[in-house]
Amino acid sequence: MADLKGKTIFITGASRGIGKAIAMRAARDGANITIAAKTAEPHPKLPGTIYTAAEEIEEAGGKALPMIVDVRMEDQVQAAVDETVKTFGGIDILVNNASAISLTGTLHTAMKKYDLMHHVNTRGTYLCSQRCIPHLLKAENPHILNLSPPLNMEERWFAPHVAYTMAKFGMSMCVLGMAGEFRAQGIAVNALWPKTTIDTAAVRNVLGGVDMAVRSRKPEIMADAAHSILVRPCREATGNFFIDEEVLSGDGETDLDQYAVSPGNELIPDFFC
Repeated sequence: MADLKGKTIFITGASRGIGKAIAMRAARDGANITIAAKTAEPHPKLPGTIYTAAEEIEEAGGKALPMIVDVRMEDQVQAAVDETVKTFGGIDILVNNASAISLTGTLHTAMKKYDLMHHVNTRGTYLCSQRCIPHLLKAENPHILNLSPPLNMEERWFAPHVAYTMAKFGMSMCVLGMAGEFRAQGIAVNALWPKTTIDTAAVRNVLGGVDMAVRSRKPEIMADAAHSILVRPCREATGNFFIDEEVLSGDGETDLDQYAVSPGNELIPDFFC
């Protein structure tokens, strides 16, 4: 089975949650991982920093480069990319995981929150991709993976939270456009999204609390699905909007209960599924 040993992966928002789970899965293969995230100091409500994540990655068998990065800041993104190339010799994979969320209607979404979501989600994804692509073009099996939903232009996905949907669909439009733009050069650009809600800090602290968390799946399902995508030949898998459980089922995995936070509970479908 193919693995990510020796591959260099630049992951945004990898200090916790899904980003960290993807990093940990790659670390077990022996990958090099840049943790590009803002959390350098412990947060009173949120676990983990870029430094604690780096320690766990190295304990798992990978090599880690913790970098303080706000994906809205061009200079910080460029510095992290440059340091990654200096440290590890190149970049093989970019995972655009960093995201901001506010499931609010139009009249209850402050423009500051609107700007945050669009600057982190859409602009941050575009910026990180733009700065990593020159190095991905030199890689043997280059991939960009955006944690964003399938593009579905139906009213029901927009009406409850127009601003958030626009920002997440912006990430997905990067997939659609960049997959076509760089297909001939061999860079695979794909999206991955969960079928159910995932037990993350956002779910526990912003969206639904413990009640939602216990009806969710663990971040490891996204990590295993991402691993499956990132080891595929780049010219054979691009421009796809993958769903986590469909990826794993396609690989022959039949025990999806292992990913449930509380096996037996009815799972909550994700917002875009």
